[in-house]
Amino acid sequence: MAISAKQIVKRKVVKGRIDEIWKKWTTHEGLKTFFGRDNKVELKIGGAFEIYFLLDNPEGLRGSEGCKVLSYLPSRMLSFSWNVPPKFKELRESGHKTWVVVMFDEIDENGTEISLTHLGWPEEAEWDPVFDYFVDAWDQVLSGID
Repeated sequence: MAISAKQIVKRKVVKGRIDEIWKKWTTHEGLKTFFGRDNKVELKIGGAFEIYFLLDNPEGLRGSEGCKVLSYLPSRMLSFSWNVPPKFKELRESGHKTWVVVMFDEIDENGTEISLTHLGWPEEAEWDPVFDYFVDAWDQVLSGID
């Protein structure tokens, strides 16, 4: 499967010190404040980065099951694998995961810029609706962090 150069890039300045915003993205309690209804996160290389949105769905169809932390620099960068939402059944079952890189930059003592890049998109046109879905979905995620 050939990977395209397509990327989704989002930026947002949020209120909060960089260490506070880092904890929102890297801890169970922090993620619950803005991203999904529940989660399993283990801040270590290969650790779980699973966000659950559809708690009533069967296991495996609740959200980002099987996604992992790929790398991190404390209070600076977090990267994780990301899967296809359950509504795109055939592509989800392909097993291909894209990846997300989140950068944290301190603006001042009360503000942090979040830069999110979602990449690893296959070239095939059948992936375009998933790409389009995440263009909007990441805006919603970032809007919830305030």
